[in-house]
Amino acid sequence: MHNQTSKTYSNILNGKKHIHFIGIGGSGMYPLAQILHSKGYYLTGSDNNETDTLDAVRKLGIPVFMGQRAENIKGADLIVHTAAIMPDNEELIASHKSGVPVLERSELLGIVTEWYSNAICISGTHGKTTTSSMLTQIFIEEGVDISCVIGGKLPSIGGSGRSGKSDIMVCEACEFVDTFLKLSPDVAVILNVDADHLDYFGTLENIKKSFRKFASNATKALIINGDDKNTLDSIKGIDKDIITFGFDRKNDYSAEITQIKGLETRFDVYFKGNKECSLAIHVPGVHNVLNSLAAIAAARYSGVSYDGIAMGLQTFRGAIRRFQKIAEVNGITVVDDYAHHPAEIAVTLKAAKALDFKNVWAVFQPFTYSRTSMLLDDFVDALKIADHTVLTDIMGSREKNIIGIYSRDLGEKIPGCVWFDSDKEIQDAQTAEQKDKNFDQVVDYICENAKEGDLVITLGCGDVYKAAKKLVQRLSSK
Repeated sequence: MHNQTSKTYSNILNGKKHIHFIGIGGSGMYPLAQILHSKGYYLTGSDNNETDTLDAVRKLGIPVFMGQRAENIKGADLIVHTAAIMPDNEELIASHKSGVPVLERSELLGIVTEWYSNAICISGTHGKTTTSSMLTQIFIEEGVDISCVIGGKLPSIGGSGRSGKSDIMVCEACEFVDTFLKLSPDVAVILNVDADHLDYFGTLENIKKSFRKFASNATKALIINGDDKNTLDSIKGIDKDIITFGFDRKNDYSAEITQIKGLETRFDVYFKGNKECSLAIHVPGVHNVLNSLAAIAAARYSGVSYDGIAMGLQTFRGAIRRFQKIAEVNGITVVDDYAHHPAEIAVTLKAAKALDFKNVWAVFQPFTYSRTSMLLDDFVDALKIADHTVLTDIMGSREKNIIGIYSRDLGEKIPGCVWFDSDKEIQDAQTAEQKDKNFDQVVDYICENAKEGDLVITLGCGDVYKAAKKLVQRLSSK
């Protein structure tokens, strides 16, 4: 029995020909546009910002309106919008008045998962994007023409999704605001269950209840982390085909790490206690061995060979901005990561420190004044893990600096930290020219001080990846 939410909508596409996407350039919208376009629907879309994703949408032959206006929805018999579209958006207001059915992106995703007889939905508080990307890469290397919707960009598919002809779909399943309860999983994967999004869930018990509902919606099997107590609590008493993974040999799939060198981790895979093969991954951290075990279990359940799995893991170098290796120049390795919350930064830096580099340099771009101020001490604790910390100016995003907080306020609390604070007036203006100059100062400092055998990792959800690219250029020309 699939869940109730998506069933309410499952017939909504019957007889529909023209579907309009508000915010079609969003990373979650593009894969859905690819799939619906390939099924023969006529699509139009609108967006406010030019991006690489919009170029890809146009290449499919989908007309895109720049700017969001009421007239854009003309002729559509179904309208889809992202959760990020504000209620006072002119195009959304017109959609609700039009009498045409309107869906939020996650509702459409729920319907789409029903179309595949082997929808593998990957959930968990941490690791969803990496595991979905690994599994997608494995299917591609095995030669399976899959469809997928993932939460990050995967270089091998040139984006966040693809539309294939097989009955297999890989879908990232996010627990935030119970979005994943709209999906129709055949195979439900649970990587871990942790106290997160408490502003919505309130308590860990409520989070477990949601994961329990998600697991109950699976029609075929559950693939779960057998080492994780919260996950085991969440699925207690559910009567389904359950496959476990973890480091404990009691799990169906278990791993034993044999070597860690640079960004490569080698491990032996055991199935029901018997050694199956030896594999290597190229994304660091013990947590990624667990993520790969989940992908291996899902791939084996779908009939993929160990050769395909080995190739998939061999060619997977991380989703874009997830501990993504940019380059190695003069013996200095440069990596970029999206971590922007103190807990994520701590996990990333601990993984980096466990590798065999001489020094780990954290180059962090704080994002928004409010978050920097609210979580200041947590950021201090996380960034202390690195051997050297360098801070850029705070990226204000949509905020004005009414708090009067600057990188200096964070840097002064971290031993040995270096920051490049501009004059407060210039910083508050946040011009592109000023940001460029700030990144140049950071890059110059690292070029002068980083040594062969060091790892430099840029961290943040803003545009700090530009500093990583500048650093590689500067090191190359030295």
